[in-house]
Amino acid sequence: MLGGEIALDENPCIVKLANSWIIMNPGGGPTPDKPDVTPQPPTEPHTVSSFMNIRVADIEACYADWSAKGVQFLTPPIDRRAELRCYMRDPDGYLIEVGQATGMPEGIFARPNGEPE
Repeated sequence: MLGGEIALDENPCIVKLANSWIIMNPGGGPTPDKPDVTPQPPTEPHTVSSFMNIRVADIEACYADWSAKGVQFLTPPIDRRAELRCYMRDPDGYLIEVGQATGMPEGIFARPNGEPE
């Protein structure tokens, strides 16, 4: 739906998207570089331990295009002062942040949650 090109189907799946590679591992048991860690999709949709960030040049166009292709976003893009951003979930339930840097390049950063303008 995002317009990527599959470079490798499985184990891991690799997708070329824009000028990046997205690598998605199917999970599995511990490995030498992550002993005692077993990756798995989230079981509770209201909690998350990690998520991927994607930055785009035009979030409104991206939101419209991906929504038309069936991507389900949690909200439309929201202005966070430093960036415009929104979140979507992949088919396994992982959270993906999609954003466009607006104020960050000029040194303007987001206010903490709930802080008044």
